Amino acid sequence: MTSFSAMQDENKLIYSALNQTCTWNSRSVVIRIYRLPNTGWTVEVIDENHNTTVWDGEFETDQEALNTVLSDIKMEGISAFIADASSQNLRRFGRVKK
Repeated sequence: MTSFSAMQDENKLIYSALNQTCTWNSRSVVIRIYRLPNTGWTVEVIDENHNTTVWDGEFETDQEALNTVLSDIKMEGISAFIADASSQNLRRFGRVKK
């Protein structure tokens, strides 16, 4: 059961205007960038099987978050962010610069 305070925090999420779908070699993922008030930006990639990859740490700007994700997709290939349907639902990916 979700606590009341957790629901309140979720209602305060600020979503970036840079959220988008990225398609590469006929495969697509959704890039979601968001934050709570007074925090850095969090970025996650959601694949076609609803698996999620979340970057460790926070980004100073939503543009920095998007640039990092797109760079990582280009470097690793989009398949690195797409798991099969039987995989875990949450994976961590870390390359946040401080």
